Amino acid sequence: MSTTALEIVLPGRVEPNGLRVTHRDLPAPGPHQVIVRVEASGISFAEQQMRRGKYYDQPAFPFVPGYDLVGTVIEVGAEVDPALVGRRVAALTKIGGWSSRIVLDAADLVRVPAALDPAEAETFVVNGITAWQMLHRTAAVRAGQTILVHGANGGVGSTLVQLARAAGIRVIGTASARNAAAVQALGATWIDYRGDVTAQVRALAPNGVDAVFDHIGGPGIADSFGLLAPGGTLVSYGTASTKNDEGNSRLPVLRLFARLAWWNALPNKRNAHFYNIWAGKRNAARFRNRITEDLGAVFDLAATGTLHAQVAARIPLAEAGRAMELAESGTVTGKVVLVTDPEL
Repeated sequence: MSTTALEIVLPGRVEPNGLRVTHRDLPAPGPHQVIVRVEASGISFAEQQMRRGKYYDQPAFPFVPGYDLVGTVIEVGAEVDPALVGRRVAALTKIGGWSSRIVLDAADLVRVPAALDPAEAETFVVNGITAWQMLHRTAAVRAGQTILVHGANGGVGSTLVQLARAAGIRVIGTASARNAAAVQALGATWIDYRGDVTAQVRALAPNGVDAVFDHIGGPGIADSFGLLAPGGTLVSYGTASTKNDEGNSRLPVLRLFARLAWWNALPNKRNAHFYNIWAGKRNAARFRNRITEDLGAVFDLAATGTLHAQVAARIPLAEAGRAMELAESGTVTGKVVLVTDPEL
């Protein structure tokens, strides 16, 4: 008996309403594989870049987007524990998540605590891994230190603020005035990104901050680096400022890499890194262990109520175009989540 999946296809560089709803028969799971009934998949900045053909290493069009997902295992292949059937799991996929059913390697699954709602758990997959690893692995920020989070109302930003506050770290967060209350509710000191960010940060941290988390890139990355205290760390994890630029999508990233390398070569007692969630994937076992460990830690904090999911909206999978428009509007706090009808 075949399993049919509803999928959202990105056919090329299109507006959100150009996404296509299709159906496809899935193959049976092979050895070490499972079929997951997807319950929730998110819209992150990666998909927004992919829609424009601007994501650094996206596949050729057409393809099914979907960077991460939460769902329930409904079928297992050979050499997979049958006890996995019925278990709620999460997976980091890069592409393919915008589907009602998907075939995945069992080794890539992370167990989701029963206390977590699927859509809420979904907000912590790519966002939680990214925020946890940047904060605790890349920058290694300690309790009592101060950080600056750009876009503190966004999916990664709001998760990063909460993780930092849970670790006893002071947070300054940039956002628009309309999102000020939401940022403050997360425990950060809000500053207006439309104002003089450098002056606002210096007023709060005259000696600089211990880490800056910057997804914006572009010329403003120099301001972020300049706000570091001696011994501080800049963690760059995107180039949002260039998302609408024409030309080769790799150039802004390569220019950013060159700038970060130059700063690290200077004797300035500060560090600069580019965070890539897929770094180290060549060592598959080590990569999977880290994902399981770090996402597991985030899920544990969420299950105990230390972290609160920032679900901006729950929109049916078949309405992915509308969901994409909302995610790109800049008017929401948290993550827009695509939810799947169990009957699909």
